[in-house]
Amino acid sequence: MRISSVKKLLYTPQVLEKRSTWGNGMEFLMSCIAMSVGLGNVWRFPFTAYENGGGAFLIPYIIVLTLVGRPVYFMEMCVGQFSSKGNVKMFETLAPVLKGVGYGQLFGTICVATYYCSLMAITLFYLVNSFTSELPWAECNPEWKDDNFHCVPSGYTGKTSLNNSISSSELWFTKEVLKEKTNIEDGIGLPEWRLTIFLLISWLVTFTVTAKGIQSSGKASYFLAIFPYVIMIALLIRSATLNGSAAGIMYLLSPQWEKLTSSKVWYNAITQCFYSLNIGFGSIIMYASYNDFRHNIYRDALIVTSLDTLASLLSGITIFGILGNLAHELGVDVTEVINSGGARLAFVSYPDAIAKFDAVPWLFAILFFVMLFVLGVGSLVALQACAFTVIKDAFPSLRNWHVSLITALIGFLIGLVYITPGGQFVLTMVDYFGATFVFFILTTSEVLVILWWYGLENFCADIEFMLKRKVGLYWRVCWGIITPIVLIAIFIYFLLSLEKLKNGIYDYPDVALNCGWVLVAFGLSQPLIWWLIYLYRKRKLGILQAILDSFSFKSWGPKDAQNCDEWKKFKFEKAQELSAKKNMTWLQQKIYFIVGK
Repeated sequence: MRISSVKKLLYTPQVLEKRSTWGNGMEFLMSCIAMSVGLGNVWRFPFTAYENGGGAFLIPYIIVLTLVGRPVYFMEMCVGQFSSKGNVKMFETLAPVLKGVGYGQLFGTICVATYYCSLMAITLFYLVNSFTSELPWAECNPEWKDDNFHCVPSGYTGKTSLNNSISSSELWFTKEVLKEKTNIEDGIGLPEWRLTIFLLISWLVTFTVTAKGIQSSGKASYFLAIFPYVIMIALLIRSATLNGSAAGIMYLLSPQWEKLTSSKVWYNAITQCFYSLNIGFGSIIMYASYNDFRHNIYRDALIVTSLDTLASLLSGITIFGILGNLAHELGVDVTEVINSGGARLAFVSYPDAIAKFDAVPWLFAILFFVMLFVLGVGSLVALQACAFTVIKDAFPSLRNWHVSLITALIGFLIGLVYITPGGQFVLTMVDYFGATFVFFILTTSEVLVILWWYGLENFCADIEFMLKRKVGLYWRVCWGIITPIVLIAIFIYFLLSLEKLKNGIYDYPDVALNCGWVLVAFGLSQPLIWWLIYLYRKRKLGILQAILDSFSFKSWGPKDAQNCDEWKKFKFEKAQELSAKKNMTWLQQKIYFIVGK
């Protein structure tokens, strides 16, 4: 790296309004745990594992977590803490042309937050109906009678050879809670009024937690992070004692090696890792931006990623134990227990197992759904805070509670679409196109921009200055080689074998799939849109100069003036050190940058 290149990075930051910070480092850690350990672990991980061969999915998941998930998580923590800005402002100061990447991530975050809260509304529906000695999903309702299936009550302990058997808990979920449609060609219908009330309550709770920004959410993080683990462990113990649970657990832990050649399995491993850790959402960058500049995020990144993996495995083993029990009762293979995916594993299998409890099943139901709701609040707070931080960074004079109220109200109105009879079709489509697809591409772009464009040596030098420690070989090898290449390779492989999306066993009409691709186009067009806006605003400079300015790193650096001055000197010394090695070959320089010796 030339000394002249470093000088282009240097700037004198403007004096800005003091930014809020966490009350202490533990609030940040607990908030990150509450953000990462959420419905993605209890609902999405078991469902994703189930659809990708059980144990076969664990192998790519652990590999991806080690080589991609943890490095990207730490990278986002570093850029957030170093810049003291939310993801949109962070990208804009890194280079104006990148501002749209932040807005694309914000669009995906809005997609996830709005359907996330609809799952919380369903959770509250179950919670309210748990306050009874006779759980409503435990018995077959005569109104559900149909010649096409045979209803099996949750309390049934014998076996049946009927292949069209459906548990009462699944019928209660589809017919009483969702009033689900199996075809949306004639529309998705109107919002269910009871779920509408619970959706409103969910957003009110989220607004209450975030009304004062991180000052209020930080205090609530202790409960949001710790309580779910207590209930999760209790349910794990109960699951392991059910008849047939061993078969389900073995299905999860026994790999089907042929699945490892499927691009879909590896793609889902990465997207699940991103979804579970909140990578690419902007929430990690946002939370870290409220840290003290010297905070030890190296330790926090290792703790959070380890606990997140533990929570996923705990919930996976628990729910597969329950699936094994259901298969034992129905007399079928584990793979035939659930014929459709989505939220059914959390809202069918768990309640079904709870209904079998010998002692006070209603109490366990209440505890479970309280836990599920708490998990949802912890993650939704982080998702809403992304939009909150983007608005506050752009308009710092706005009051915190005004911004929280506006974002909660918009989230509620959008969320109404997911609690219609066809809402699960919309949820699956938005999750696949608006969230997963968009996040994967933008996160890959984020990694390439920071590690290959801004440069590995620049990034590692920034971390060394901030944390007062050299970046280890593991991080350098992952960042410089493995992580970017793995992301690119898996994405290309997935595109070559792209399959038509389904909602469980039901096909989507072409118009719905077209809407999904519109979501992808809108999210991925944000970088181009905001780049054109920047060029228009800078048109007086001339088109060539405006383009050059949009690609410059001249605004990058610590926000604090004193830290920025010290960083300038540090970077200048690093540049001198590297320029002294100009007699090295190109390959030797690359190895030097990666190994850092």
